[in-house]
Order: sequence, then structure tokens, then C-alpha cells
Amino acid sequence: MGSEVEGGAQTMRTRRGTVRLRGWGGVGAMGLACALAGTLVLALPHKGAGGAKDHGSGVTVAAPSRADADDCNDRSPRPSAKDGPAIDAIKNREVKKLIVGVDQNSYRWGYRDPNKPGGELEGFDIDLAREIAEEIFGDRDAIVFRAIPTNQRIPAIKSGQVDMVVRTMTVNCERLKDVDFSTGYFETGQQVLAPKKSDITGYDGSLKGKKVCSAAGSIALEELEKKSFGADISTTVPNQLDCLVRLQLGEVDAVVTDSALAASQAAQDPTVELKGEEPFTTEHYGVAMKKGSDDLVRRVNKVLDDYREDKKDGWRKSYDKWLKSGLGEVPGPPEPEYRD
Repeated sequence: MGSEVEGGAQTMRTRRGTVRLRGWGGVGAMGLACALAGTLVLALPHKGAGGAKDHGSGVTVAAPSRADADDCNDRSPRPSAKDGPAIDAIKNREVKKLIVGVDQNSYRWGYRDPNKPGGELEGFDIDLAREIAEEIFGDRDAIVFRAIPTNQRIPAIKSGQVDMVVRTMTVNCERLKDVDFSTGYFETGQQVLAPKKSDITGYDGSLKGKKVCSAAGSIALEELEKKSFGADISTTVPNQLDCLVRLQLGEVDAVVTDSALAASQAAQDPTVELKGEEPFTTEHYGVAMKKGSDDLVRRVNKVLDDYREDKKDGWRKSYDKWLKSGLGEVPGPPEPEYRD
């Protein structure tokens, strides 16, 4: 039957009148349809900037900080092909499919291309989710995608509504209290996105007095709450793409999000760009699963080991297809670190 998707306008009316949206497709085709027009998602009930450095311009810029599990000396369990209670429960339920929480509006990560018929989810995270389904069920299409907003990723796992989340989710100590993670499969960091014509220069004093948008439950919001440089950070949204739409509508001056996601948003809208020479944090995306499901985590780590080595349709092939055009050449995925 193939994979299933659960969840899931070029103009819109706002308090400023009717606004035509710019960008890819235009971005209204995805941003509006997926982010603001009532996307069907799970309706369920949030680490840090380091020291500062001066680049010689009189503007203080936060030094990059580590925002992942290195801070709490946690590691993921070693890979294994053995089944256990978590995998048995998945295999023995009535619907013989893996249920994965994903994004459906992050361009080239997990999204629907409005220019293609059928509207199937595709992107870098979607490729990885299908690899995991193939490992467990022997079928890349034995999967149900559930679209979830940024701030509902952990609740969706803890409630059992998804088996795992593959959705540009950073591994960090606070989240490790609630969920388990695979090893990292992508390195990124937080960065500022703003109009090209803006006088904002990055995560620095140029944000003072500016309205900055971030997603609720995101690392971006946590970092801004620690150091805002005098910005108004009161605008938070369920999904990070909602920030791009607000930026396009002129309701905020900048967005803070993962640099990898920001680059994809800049690819959608050529009037915006990444600000600052580099991200101000260093983070790894991981696959998140329910606490205590070691056998499932080990199986996902096995998939990731094979994926990194590109034994078949691996990490590099997926990166080149989806992300290389926006992010350029990169060394590859982060090296795995395991606990004994």
C-alpha cells in the first residue's frame, strides 16, 4: 500500500491587508498551506551561548557553544541488529508499519513539493526514516508519517503516538531527560536569518530593538532566552517555517533557527540570507525515541552506521540530492560516539 501520511495560496489576509508572498513556488504554496493554513498535526500538550568575542567592528558576537550531548557526557548505545521489547511491540501490532514523527514544511528536509503531483513527503529526513523502516520491516514503504510541530516532538514520543521522531532534532542534555537519541547524523548550529537589505549582521548587538522570531521548544529560543542582545523575542510559533512567513509579512525583523534549516529557507526566498560568518552553536541532529527503548535505539544506530558508510543509498547520496545545492560541500556526518 505504500507509506502513509497523517497530517497534512499564494496570498493571505492579515491585519495589514492582502499580502502576496514571495519565494519558492512562491513560498506561500508551502509556507501558507503547511505552516499557517491549519496543517493537520498532532495536537499535544524547551541549551547554551558561550563567551563573547569582538570581531574588530565594535560588535560583540557570541562565541560558538556546544549544545549537544557532549555537555552531559552521554552517549548512545552501540549498534545491534537484535530485536528486543521495543521492536517486538512495533512488529506485533496490527498495523505493520513504523510510525515516524516528521516535518512536512521544511524545504529539502521533510516537505511536499507543490510543483509535483501526488504531494508525497520527501527530503533528507524522509530518506533516513525510510532507511529505518526498511531495516525493521524490510520495506521502505512500511511507514506512517505523522506531521508534528517543533514544540510537540517530545510529547508525541512520550505519549506513544510515534515510535520515533526524525525531524532536525538536536541532541542535548535537557531533552535526554525525556527521550533517548541515536548518534548524531548531521552537524549544524544556530544562525540568524534576515532580509538581505537588513542592517542585522548576525547574533550580535545589531539585534537590539529588533523583533526576532523562533519556534517554541527549539534550541533557538533557549539561546535567545539566555542572550537576546536587547531583541524582542516574544514572537514564538509552533513550527519554524511560520517564522519565515512572518518575516516575509514584515511582522518580524529576523529569524533564529538551525543554519541548515535557514539555508533551506533562503533557498525558498532569495530576498533573505544567513547573517554572520558562522553558526553561534554546534549541534548534532539525532533520531529521538522513547526513554528506555535501548533495542530500538541500537537498531537505529546500526542503520546510521551503514548510512554513513554509504553501503547502498547512503548519507552522501541523500545529502547531494537534497542539501548540497544550499549548503555546499561538507565533510560528512559527525562521527558516532557510543557508551559501553
